[in-house]
Amino acid sequence: MLLVAVNNLFDYRTNFDVVRHIMSMDTIPAGSPLAWRAMTSGGLHHLSYWLIIVAELASGAICLLGCRRLAQALRLDARRFNASKETAVLGLTLALGLYFTGFMIVGGEWFQMWRSDGWNMQEPAFRFIGGIGVVLIFLCQPDGDIHSGDA
Repeated sequence: MLLVAVNNLFDYRTNFDVVRHIMSMDTIPAGSPLAWRAMTSGGLHHLSYWLIIVAELASGAICLLGCRRLAQALRLDARRFNASKETAVLGLTLALGLYFTGFMIVGGEWFQMWRSDGWNMQEPAFRFIGGIGVVLIFLCQPDGDIHSGDA
């Protein structure tokens, strides 16, 4: 997530254009009865994009902290190791919320992104959702102590 956020900061225009086209709904077929949902304000486009970047930075930083806590807990008993997962789960949940809510629901359905040939980001968003989801499922599995036969 940190890499995605850094990419968005250093190559601001590329994904900003995606946000602008999606929110403006200017690439969906003309005459859509849902075109009233379009938001054409440049200020709203920038604000929305900055909210995305901040969410990416926050989830990336929280995940990094979660990795640190997991690494520190590697040699602890299973109960304490399982408890150390909370921070990483929080970071991953924030990322999942961003991509599911922000891209699949708001972008995909509210702004009808799926109807755009050139600016449909649902497939990339789904790849993030799938990857994050698999990691969350794995991470949320309870670990047991190897020496006690709980593994």
